[in-house]
Amino acid sequence: MNNKITESFKVLSDPNRLEIVELLLKGETCGCTLIDKLPISQPTLSYHLKAITNAGLAISRREGNWVKHYINRDKIDEMIDFLEALKNMEKIECNL
Repeated sequence: MNNKITESFKVLSDPNRLEIVELLLKGETCGCTLIDKLPISQPTLSYHLKAITNAGLAISRREGNWVKHYINRDKIDEMIDFLEALKNMEKIECNL
């Protein structure tokens, strides 16, 4: 498994980041909107958004003084394709 796909799944293993991704799936938004819907501090939100963005699951763009975040649906499709391939993989015998 390559490191990029590993990092994507690792990011989703955190409950806060998973909730942020779920909120971003509803549409593009800024951190100020997200913070009102989450039980975390602004620095913690920034930390999680950076991890989500670094893993390629979200894309950030500056709009004036605001930074807008949205889900990278291509990355989600890549993860789904990986899981489909894993699901369809033939069993490999282990000779121990």
